Amino acid sequence: MTARLGTGDYQIELPDETWTAVLVYGVNTGFGSFASTIISDEKLADLQTRLIVSHCAGVGEPLSIERARMMFALRINILAKGYSGISEETLRKIISAFNKSCIPEIPSQGTVGASGDLAPLSHLAAGLMGVGRMWSPKTGWGNAREVLEQNELGLIEYKAKEGLTMINGTQFMTALGAEAIERAMSIARQADVIAALSTDALRGTVRHLHPKIHSSRPHRGQSVVAARLRSLLASEVHPSEISKSHSNSGRVQDAYSILCVPQIHGISWDTIGFVKNVITTEMNSDNFHGEYPAKALDYLAIGVHEIGSLSECRMERLVNHNMSGLPAFLTPEGGLNSGFMIAQYTAAALVSENKALCHPSSVDSISTNAGQEDHVSMGGWSARKALKVIDNVEFLLAIELLMACQAIDLLHPLTSTPPLQRVHDLVRQSIPTCDKDRFMAADLEKAARIIKSGIVWKTVQPYIENYLDSYSKLAHARLIGREQH
Repeated sequence: MTARLGTGDYQIELPDETWTAVLVYGVNTGFGSFASTIISDEKLADLQTRLIVSHCAGVGEPLSIERARMMFALRINILAKGYSGISEETLRKIISAFNKSCIPEIPSQGTVGASGDLAPLSHLAAGLMGVGRMWSPKTGWGNAREVLEQNELGLIEYKAKEGLTMINGTQFMTALGAEAIERAMSIARQADVIAALSTDALRGTVRHLHPKIHSSRPHRGQSVVAARLRSLLASEVHPSEISKSHSNSGRVQDAYSILCVPQIHGISWDTIGFVKNVITTEMNSDNFHGEYPAKALDYLAIGVHEIGSLSECRMERLVNHNMSGLPAFLTPEGGLNSGFMIAQYTAAALVSENKALCHPSSVDSISTNAGQEDHVSMGGWSARKALKVIDNVEFLLAIELLMACQAIDLLHPLTSTPPLQRVHDLVRQSIPTCDKDRFMAADLEKAARIIKSGIVWKTVQPYIENYLDSYSKLAHARLIGREQH
């Protein structure tokens, strides 16, 4: 039949309904519960402008320039994929503003994560129109219109649908989530190192780290953490004088904050990996309901919190003479000195705060837009509180790091393994032994900077690689020995 179209036997007739207007949501209709309201052709451009400025209803502290820039970049990434309906001309103008670091001011509160992060993305879109406040390296903070002019950039006038295109997305929660993932990975690695340092300082055993124990329950994270601990604690490759000193103590089992580090840190590590996959997908996807990142970031907060909670358990053992056998509160002349007494209080306070922050925001929902959007994700709050949990856990690890190093000093002249002694020496480069009470907050800040830099992990990485290489050679040599006999 199709072939006969070329014979000249048919004529084409254009029906009248060809020119009948087709309703397209957000192009010639209102938004949300106004979806059935038809907008006339002469008001289509004005519709986009009004949409953006009316949705600029965010409140609270603005995002940092770095976080706003990350959100900006992720929005461009989605627009460039071509699914959202934006013209090349408008996209190029947006990219030009980004490349000159013209960053709109974006409030941190106001998104419910249903039709995406409407309020934050509207503030982003409005800034490019010259509305609101904006920052650039050239101008600092100022009126958005003036900042754009001083950077020789024109104001963007959004065409039909482009306003809606700019504000439907999850880039607020995803940008914060991406930062949370990066920091959580750093926390998880360094938590293993600090746990190992505390284990040696508390004269814990290493028997529970035997590979056969963990291969019988082959969760990936558990096996990874156990392997890290084996590579850092006492072994033929990395001997420890501290460990050797109590090898015949007869201790049968350590407390769970030492014994179960592979299991507890392990599920946290697996959690981080799961959330990383979700956020990576979200960063490169174009749909607007925020349930995926919301649920994942709630899960991330819980996983990272457990690392901090276990850290505080070890701190309690370190400062408690009856548990550690070390001087009470890790200080000489206890009574005259209080040592790490209140540092442990701070740790307890942070853990307690995190327990409240770990209540999942994504289990909450509240109807919006006159019932049109009757389920919301609350993913923006999931992301913000995940970062707050991470802030607290960075401080928790900083406090444990100081306590563990202090405990190692109190065990002098005995030394720990080479990698752990190297971590101790790293800390002592900027924070001296606490031989008498001093202004503790300064030490905590310095230790937190060490944690945030990731240098604890970088310090031990060569030792871990050396252990794995040496262990492989030792295992091979033993195999050859058995074959010869």
